[in-house]
Amino acid sequence: MLLKLLTFPVTGPINGVLWIAETLLEQAEDELYSPEKIRAKLIELELRFDMGEFDEETFLAAEDELLARLSEARRRIAEKAV
Repeated sequence: MLLKLLTFPVTGPINGVLWIAETLLEQAEDELYSPEKIRAKLIELELRFDMGEFDEETFLAAEDELLARLSEARRRIAEKAV
């Protein structure tokens, strides 16, 4: 206990920065792997393709990436449920 008190002026700020970094990482991953947001991006992608903003090859590549993220999001949700 005494060691913690003596080292707090040094370890306190470091622990605070680590906590902030971990929190930001968690929020970024939640944003990246949010099934609702991924589905919204899929809808937006399809609409943009239908409007002719890019070719089919670009559409398919982007769709594959989003579907892979959706699959990963579902896997993460299943892991958290266990």
